[in-house]
Amino acid sequence: MNTKNLVLMALLVGVGTVLYFVIPGYGNGMKPDFMLTMMFIGIFLFPTFKEAFSISLVTGVLSGIFTTFPGGLVPNIIDKAITGLVFLAVVLALKHLSKNIAVGVILVGLGTLLSGAIFLTSALLIGGLPDAFGVLYTIVVLPAVAMNAIAFIIIFPIITNILKRSKFHTAVTPA
Repeated sequence: MNTKNLVLMALLVGVGTVLYFVIPGYGNGMKPDFMLTMMFIGIFLFPTFKEAFSISLVTGVLSGIFTTFPGGLVPNIIDKAITGLVFLAVVLALKHLSKNIAVGVILVGLGTLLSGAIFLTSALLIGGLPDAFGVLYTIVVLPAVAMNAIAFIIIFPIITNILKRSKFHTAVTPA
């Protein structure tokens, strides 16, 4: 792995962590996970197995450590690992379309839906949920889809423009 890639992925995860702390919780203390958005951006920029697995694992551990969801450490790690690799597979399959910001927004929305389903399912199987699955999915995951899509629309072009100006080589350059 390239050191520049690792540094950029660390910055993305760091920004996601800061955003996580400044966003208030709702729905039994759950929060939208902006670390997930940053993970998706990292996978868009560096669509290789090593980078995707690395950023997914780090994002899962940090999301789990800082979660306000009871018993959320292991479900976060499971969720991010699976979601990151599935997201990578989709990005690689749609590589020719992934340069389009609209396609990126759709993929981030679908990735957030998948992440929420995996997180809640693994939390249910490991330790139970504080409320019904459908209720949590509706009041936490669906708003997170909108927030992650908006965050992606704002952050992704900024990052890609900065990288383009610095002649940083990534797989995705905005159209």
